[in-house]
Amino acid sequence: MVKKRRVFRTFKGIYKMIPYSRQFIDEDDKKAVLEVLNSDFLTTGPKVKEFENAICDYTDAKYAIAVSNGTAALHISSLILLNKGDLVLTTPNSFVATSNSILYAGANPLFVDIKEDGNIDLDKCIDIINQFGSKIKAIFLVHFSGNPVDMEKLAFIRRKYPEIKILEDASHAIGAKYKWKIDNEKGKISKIGDCKFSDITTFSFHPVKNITTGEGGAVLTNNEEIYKKALILRNHGIIRSDFENEDLAYDKKGNLNPWYYEMQELGFNYRISDIQCALGISQLKKLDKFIEKKHFLAKRYDEAFENTIIKPLYKFNEFSAYHLYVVRVDFSRLNITKAEFFYKLREDGIYLQLHYIPINKQPYYKKLGYGSENLPQMYKYYEEAFSIPLYYSLSEKEQNYVIKKLFEVLK
Repeated sequence: MVKKRRVFRTFKGIYKMIPYSRQFIDEDDKKAVLEVLNSDFLTTGPKVKEFENAICDYTDAKYAIAVSNGTAALHISSLILLNKGDLVLTTPNSFVATSNSILYAGANPLFVDIKEDGNIDLDKCIDIINQFGSKIKAIFLVHFSGNPVDMEKLAFIRRKYPEIKILEDASHAIGAKYKWKIDNEKGKISKIGDCKFSDITTFSFHPVKNITTGEGGAVLTNNEEIYKKALILRNHGIIRSDFENEDLAYDKKGNLNPWYYEMQELGFNYRISDIQCALGISQLKKLDKFIEKKHFLAKRYDEAFENTIIKPLYKFNEFSAYHLYVVRVDFSRLNITKAEFFYKLREDGIYLQLHYIPINKQPYYKKLGYGSENLPQMYKYYEEAFSIPLYYSLSEKEQNYVIKKLFEVLK
């Protein structure tokens, strides 16, 4: 049977789409990139370090290593934190890159169910740690949709189980904040990425994220040893100091051979260009403005969906970065399936998305023995959830159109 190709039409004309997310590039961004194109360095130049410093200034992390993409950031981090055979608690509600990075290191992901807000259930993590004890070596969590996990609970895990490595996959969450209080300290507000209760935080700068470098990512840490290891792994495992082969590094008079470098690790070409970093520097300056607009739009969605069949994933949270605006609908009560709903909205020019398919149900993971886990919240979430358009340049008129069409199709 030949499948018919659908022609998407909207109020703005044929083929015009309203995506679930998109980048915003202005003249300042273009100017920043053009300046690099006219400079002496297109890659491995001064803009890389400038971008890394800007990330540290924004998040309050001590070190940042910019890399080619978010998956590269996760890969490097996993190789640093994990050993072969380690058991790692992680979420099934993420892009596959999160758990894939655990496999890259020869470790084993153990999927933990999620909470109503889509984030990993840290209480269940604690239960599993108490059950398995020292077999659990790490937690790889995701701040899903830009909404931070319960950071006070994460701080509790950090204090009670200091031997467990913690990675925050903050691909959705640059610009997010959290409030924390330990013992009798006054409650404080910090930014995701400060690594206060983790060993590493990773970012992604893909175009659909809150800021973009085209493709790009970053590893953040407060640990100097992790920082140095990440720098080496980013660049083929090569160093230019602390050499082991002194007979090759120096001449007979003890002078350093100026051409010399040394590969000490099996590293990767995960470098990021100055062109990308110039864009990142410019974008980072606008991040708070981007999030402010997303907060405005999120509040409008919340008001439109109040006491209706469309349920926002969580009530408005001023600390969320709102990379995604996710809602849930109980399709089992309707005469339309979720797939039919997606197709009908696409015919109206609205491109919904699902974040995410349960990772443990992916065919590759099922071949590894996964797929039968008891994750009721995740499976229910998969049946009901979808992401609707939310991005800086989304106009109120377009948002009203989205809201109108959602209700029209669902009624």
